[in-house]
Amino acid sequence: MKRFWDTAAAAPEAGGFRVLLDGKPVRLPGGDPLLVQAAPLAEAIAAEWAAAGGEKGGEMTAEDIPLTRLAGTAQERIAPDPGPTVEGLAKYAESDLLCYRAGNRQLAALQAAEWQPLLDWATLAHDAPLRVTTGLMPVPQPADSVAALRRAVAALRPIELTALGVLVPGFGSLVLGLAVVQGRLEAAEAHRLSILDETFQEEFWGLDEEAAARRKRISADVAQAARLLRLAQGAPRGEPGGGAA
Repeated sequence: MKRFWDTAAAAPEAGGFRVLLDGKPVRLPGGDPLLVQAAPLAEAIAAEWAAAGGEKGGEMTAEDIPLTRLAGTAQERIAPDPGPTVEGLAKYAESDLLCYRAGNRQLAALQAAEWQPLLDWATLAHDAPLRVTTGLMPVPQPADSVAALRRAVAALRPIELTALGVLVPGFGSLVLGLAVVQGRLEAAEAHRLSILDETFQEEFWGLDEEAAARRKRISADVAQAARLLRLAQGAPRGEPGGGAA
């Protein structure tokens, strides 16, 4: 679409912050004005719109406003009914990547050294011990552990659920996603842990360009979700689009 505004700015509003284009609020597809709870996030979104298209009349795409899209998802899709998102993410506890170790002894040892501390964290932080197996055959997880991790997901704010909705599918691990959202792990480190198998195999068989391109896309998505979390820190709980799920 063509850029139709000259200026973009964040402005305080009852309950949070709006982003204004030439004084008029950015609106979501459903028609409501975008409202975020943290000033840094509002300012970053305004900066996206200030840069999009270059200048009035320039061409812009949705790719120019990633934070806007994520914040809009939190407000319009997740905040009104977090349940489906919570359930979808909680399902990953039943088949978490970190629970499946390789048959190769060297790789399995590396996985144990790198992954077990995160499973230990899940046990201590959430009372959610998970079973570990070798190979790809499904291993049933304790119902109490799955329920505990579901509660941890359900306790998150919509903006955090939005970020988790990017992180967990990207990692294939609910534990890694929660570790990032709850500050146990940096997002880039979580991504590195999630591709341990691939990078180990490439040391022996060489670079798989298709896999490398996929990892690059996921890495960019993970970085954007982590940026959303950083900018949203300090937003008050209990507010629309930012309150407890």
